[in-house]
Amino acid sequence: MTQSITPEILRPASYVSGSWRANADGQLLLDAVYGRPVAVISSEGVDFGGALAYGRRAGGALRRMTFHERARALRALGAYLMERKEAYYAMSTLTGATRRDSWVDIEGGIGTLFSYASAARRELPDERFWPDGKVERLGREGTFVGRHLLVPREGVAVQINAFNFPVWGMLEKFAPAFIGGMPSLVKPAPQTAYLTERVVRDIVASGLIPEGTLQLVTGEPGSLLDHVEEQDVVAFTGSAATAAKLRVHPAIVGRSVPFNAEADSLNASVLGLSVKPEDPEFALFVREVAREMTGKAGQKCTAIRRAMVPISLIEAVTEGLRRELAKVTLGDPARDDVRMGALVSVEQRERVRETLAKLAGETRVLISGEATLLGGDREKGAFLDPTVLLCENPLTARGPHELEAFGPVVTLLPYDSLEDAVTLTKLGRGSLAGSIVTHDRAEATELVLGMASSHGRLLVLNRDNARENTGHGSPLPQLNHGGPGRAGGGSELGGLSAVRHHMNRVAVQADPTILTGITREFVPGAEVTEDVVHPFRKSFDEIQVGDSLLTHRRTVTEADIVNFAGLTGDHFYAHVDEIGAKEGIFGKRVAHGYFLISAAAGQFVSPAPGPVLANYGLENLRFIEPVGIGDTIRTRLTCKRRIRKDLRPGEIRPTGVVEWRSEITNQDGALVATYDILTLVERARDAFDPPVEVPGSLA
Repeated sequence: MTQSITPEILRPASYVSGSWRANADGQLLLDAVYGRPVAVISSEGVDFGGALAYGRRAGGALRRMTFHERARALRALGAYLMERKEAYYAMSTLTGATRRDSWVDIEGGIGTLFSYASAARRELPDERFWPDGKVERLGREGTFVGRHLLVPREGVAVQINAFNFPVWGMLEKFAPAFIGGMPSLVKPAPQTAYLTERVVRDIVASGLIPEGTLQLVTGEPGSLLDHVEEQDVVAFTGSAATAAKLRVHPAIVGRSVPFNAEADSLNASVLGLSVKPEDPEFALFVREVAREMTGKAGQKCTAIRRAMVPISLIEAVTEGLRRELAKVTLGDPARDDVRMGALVSVEQRERVRETLAKLAGETRVLISGEATLLGGDREKGAFLDPTVLLCENPLTARGPHELEAFGPVVTLLPYDSLEDAVTLTKLGRGSLAGSIVTHDRAEATELVLGMASSHGRLLVLNRDNARENTGHGSPLPQLNHGGPGRAGGGSELGGLSAVRHHMNRVAVQADPTILTGITREFVPGAEVTEDVVHPFRKSFDEIQVGDSLLTHRRTVTEADIVNFAGLTGDHFYAHVDEIGAKEGIFGKRVAHGYFLISAAAGQFVSPAPGPVLANYGLENLRFIEPVGIGDTIRTRLTCKRRIRKDLRPGEIRPTGVVEWRSEITNQDGALVATYDILTLVERARDAFDPPVEVPGSLA
């Protein structure tokens, strides 16, 4: 059972320009469950322009960190916050959220920190910049090349968040901004800002991130956007109407400030025409609709608002929902026997009721009523029972496709054909998330391709993924969160694509040697360094980008080809059939491509034990010219880049990965094959490695 708290009046403060600022007077907030005073919030006296200027100056320390250093800090911060999560759970009950609702917000938000820390360590270089894409050859002789680099914007990421996820909403924006090298200024919605402030206090106290990396403005935003500049970015989550107003703010338009919006949308779930009441998919659909209605009391921008149901199944779905919703207990979310808490405020409940009144002209109520309240106050609290509506003419109605009741409300929309189902989803004019419940491949394909242009994310749910799927309304750090049209036209999360939003992409043109020096990745055609010491005899710390080895020559014989065919069982005609090979595209017998790679390894590998511990992988393989009997090959191996690896639990030998460019040429100097080899190489211990534990030592 989550322990609820009934504190004295909280006074959540703003944290700007390196100090906390609270006010005695301001907006009074009531808790969502009993309607008791819980907090006074205000941004009175905050110097918004000064806060942004402070963030831009402080951002220099963050930009000087490499991606991997930022990732380590983010991972440590996630662990620090996870140790303090119970305090957040206790405070979250005041917002009307159950333990399960709060898990998505609190541990889901902290989990996003871990996800971005891992992705950055795995996919980004240990540099302050990000080489983007491949090197482009701009001249015939290869002396003029170009490549894109991503570098941090030298501004502040202004993040305006909604009330429904006070922790996740902050951390899912903060994490990619931090990895991208931009400090954040967070402006949470007032209704739940006291929970956001509690987490920010811990982040600041942790000392794990540079000062100025995170600022917080509670209360109203005032003139905040008046002070944004060209290097800043603005990310907004909230209503479509507010997003439309902010998008045309004079400072945003006049200074070309990037603006990303993630707005509410009338998300749809489609029950396939092929589904029968006895199928597993039918039960999955009913449970998913009920879960989306009641999770967070329906206060999710991704929640199912419209359920498209084959007209023949409307009655069966209604009865299924009636049974599912009858299991939902309403009341004080601190109680273990409560499955749905309150809306965030009485004002929010009244807005939902007003929307229901407007929808009444085109819908009728199928399921509603007053459930027994298990704790909480029916009048002073913000409770609203789950409500299911039916629109009998969905193709001509407007309200269900335009009005969002941001609470535990769903409208059933009957349809006759898959074409009609797709049309109905598009009447919402752009959605964050959609779902399709079917086990029929052709049906799933038609619906996905029909709905794809108007959605940011689509879930196909059926019996095969039921155990592992995360649900219709759950954004994941790895996947896009955003959508076209009414959904705001923006994009958040989506793995490292969200990091790109906080960086500037610049095209750099130079000669290969200069570009190699800038990017610290070898560019073909650049100067190389040849040493008397074999590169495989050097440790990770000794090897440098551009270190190269040109091997001895080897002439390919018929015996090589025959023996390789016998060893591998690869008797493809182009290698072993004289007549067939002459009639093939090469006009002669040629060596196996994988023989060439094996032969090249024999040319450049240093066989004795040394710093190179293992072959870690092979990438980007291309066979360019055939090699026939009597052709002579040689290989150039060049260090392309170096990647330090963190020690994993239980590991005692520090290592790094060295990526080598391998080029096999023939006797005419023509390129035969090219590929990248990854080797695991021993390195010296450094400051980022955990201390060595000596057996028997005292802690």
